Amino acid sequence: MLFNSYIFIFCFLPLTILGFFLIGKQKKHRMAIAWLVLTSLFFYGWWNPVYLILLGFSILFNYWFGCILNQEAGRGSIPGKGLLTIGVSINLCLLGYFKYAMFFVGSLNAVAGTDIHIGTIFLPLAISFFTFQQMAYLVDAYRGEAKEYDFLHYCLFVCFFPQLIAGPIVHHKEMIPQFMEKRIFTPKAIHIAVGMTIFFVGLFKKVVIADNMALHATPVFTLADNGASLTFFQAWEGSLAYTFQLYFDFSGYSDMAIGIARMFGIILPENFNSPYKAKNSIDFWKRWHITLSRFLRDYLYFPLGGNRKGKTRRYMNLIITMLLGGLWHGAGWTYVVWGALHGFYLLINHLWRNFFPRKKERVWSSFLSRLVTFLAVVIAWVFFRAETFHGALNVLKGMVNLPNKLNGKLGPMQDLLETVGIGFNGGLLKVEHYNLFAWLVFWLFVIWVWPNTQEWLRKYEPVLEAVNQGETFGKSHHIWPAWHPTARWAAFLAFIAVLGVLGLSSVTEFLYFQF
Repeated sequence: MLFNSYIFIFCFLPLTILGFFLIGKQKKHRMAIAWLVLTSLFFYGWWNPVYLILLGFSILFNYWFGCILNQEAGRGSIPGKGLLTIGVSINLCLLGYFKYAMFFVGSLNAVAGTDIHIGTIFLPLAISFFTFQQMAYLVDAYRGEAKEYDFLHYCLFVCFFPQLIAGPIVHHKEMIPQFMEKRIFTPKAIHIAVGMTIFFVGLFKKVVIADNMALHATPVFTLADNGASLTFFQAWEGSLAYTFQLYFDFSGYSDMAIGIARMFGIILPENFNSPYKAKNSIDFWKRWHITLSRFLRDYLYFPLGGNRKGKTRRYMNLIITMLLGGLWHGAGWTYVVWGALHGFYLLINHLWRNFFPRKKERVWSSFLSRLVTFLAVVIAWVFFRAETFHGALNVLKGMVNLPNKLNGKLGPMQDLLETVGIGFNGGLLKVEHYNLFAWLVFWLFVIWVWPNTQEWLRKYEPVLEAVNQGETFGKSHHIWPAWHPTARWAAFLAFIAVLGVLGLSSVTEFLYFQF
């Protein structure tokens, strides 16, 4: 069952909300929580009921292990460390088997020339998300930073359906205390209004914008993966279209998840904060998939030593963290390369700051740094999207193969450009190229200038306090009027809601579902 489907919007969601508040109205709070747990499990099992066995085992095992670790909390004892190692290892083994076994066996066969077969292993939905959440819980239980929570509350923390499938990766300290508050069992008009607004804005992003961007991105990458040579304009069309598709798809999902939770009076953490406004790679990772960045920082980068053991070790830790972050996104070497590229970007960013301490920026330098960061991100997305290395390289070759019209017109500069691998056989310049370029520039302008959800609804606290604040550019959040529960905004919401619902005839999964 997808957020962007008729059955979810007109059946599952309203019935779940109605049942929760009817039960809560009778002061049967534990029963209302149980209702949310059951409906969340139903939502998860809609794809394949067999997945419920794995999810159920994961919840029972980690809750039990967490209770044991809580008894050893803060002692730093050898038994406690051993138990934590066992608990984390079992989680990693389950994740490794279902998500990476076929990848590692295939890589071994390719390198060693072996012929090992393990059959087809289907990836259970959301295994990366609920595994990471519970691993963090085990670590915190060992550190003495987690309580022995009520089992029902713990179940809801793991399987709460708005964030179960593709995040945000929530923390037990953020969610379980909210489940224990009596206020959530009484419906409030402002929560419903804010939640519906955010939800339908997200639906519009996904259905109207992201899915239409896919019509430009998918054919180009399909050609590239099939070995076709791309013209300059084809390569940039596909790369930029996918860059915007992923942006609006993930932003749309994050908005829908936050909006659904808000209807229940639950506030989720911020997970997406205009990442293409970032002025450097460090800033980008404070804005893109914020809760994943937080997890990698707190439970991987810091335990590796962070920046406490010298600059060389710090840079090694950055590279390792980003490599594993890339592998988390998918079992393929293209994802590893994507992670390595971002690790390299972060390394360059830190080195630049060491040699050139930050000074007061001017508008032109701020714009230039944002543009360079954006182009670096676009190049990395090529590996993220391509099915094969060969396909990714085909796209990159097309991106540096300039139009034929420029051949012989750049003088000595052409020799220099050709020396670094830039060609001049990238196709002819046509009218449709100008139109396409103008269209893509328009969307870049929207992304850079239009306020995001947090800015638009800033007076109503749409998300929990940001876990990472990105650097700002300009004052876009002051230019646009803030949302208020008025008739004018209701009419606007109705308009985009109708557009979103009308686009549901061709339902597509969110891109982050595959991770």
